[in-house]
Amino acid sequence: MVATCYLKGVSPRRMDDLVKYLGITGMSKSQVSTMAKDLDSMVADFRTRPLDAGPYLYLSADALTMRAREGGRVVKTSVLLATGINAEGFREVLGMQVATAESTASWTGFFRDLKARGLDIDGLITSDAHAGIKAAIAEVGSAARLGDI
Repeated sequence: MVATCYLKGVSPRRMDDLVKYLGITGMSKSQVSTMAKDLDSMVADFRTRPLDAGPYLYLSADALTMRAREGGRVVKTSVLLATGINAEGFREVLGMQVATAESTASWTGFFRDLKARGLDIDGLITSDAHAGIKAAIAEVGSAARLGDI
């Protein structure tokens, strides 16, 4: 529950009120901060892990538009996502990156990061045919075909 609330932007001060409402004696701001640091570390490890289960036969790229708290205000962001099917036929989330917009520059940086981590695509790339995705794939380079869905 603490992880979900943290990811949804509940402040450590409000977390104590929430856990009391659920019948838990209380939770200090430092306890919440410690848990958040552990989560941040796990997320960082996941986002920077080597992509060595390839070659990936299929890659799907898409973005979610979400609101996020940044600098004390709520702003619209794009969460860039890539999932792939590895050589053993298993689907896995390959990467996730928060960007200010779903632009060519954002997608290019995202695909460069995936490639630097070892992404090897040996098949079809599917997307919603966003111009930024198409341009980024063309710029970063891939032997794969780009399919529009």
